[in-house]
Amino acid sequence: MTHCSGQIRYLIAIKELSEKDEYVRCVNISRHLGVSRPSVSKMLRCLVNSGYVYEDFCNSVVLTPEGEAAVDEIFSSFREVNIFFNKFLKLPKEEAREQAIKFITDFPHDTCERLKALVKRTLNKNK
Repeated sequence: MTHCSGQIRYLIAIKELSEKDEYVRCVNISRHLGVSRPSVSKMLRCLVNSGYVYEDFCNSVVLTPEGEAAVDEIFSSFREVNIFFNKFLKLPKEEAREQAIKFITDFPHDTCERLKALVKRTLNKNK
């Protein structure tokens, strides 16, 4: 699956927020990403059109099965890239998170996969 950088950022935010709270609301996404509520509504409409979020997102944002699959795919790269920035480059947790998101949204998928494989090999070697 190919996602635009905005979709990736929002899907990560929805995933992170849903792990903290039962309901993910537009205002929570707005605060989490530091964007306006109209921007959130516009991107959620895009995510609905892509089949990742259910239509009725005004009360609570809920991922569709396709959205869950997209998040799982995104997080499979995000975890290892985040480990790279945090553990290997010794960046503080929040900075590593931001850099990991930027990396997976801006770099080619193949480059992310190569870094992911490198991190996995290194972690397995150190066990």
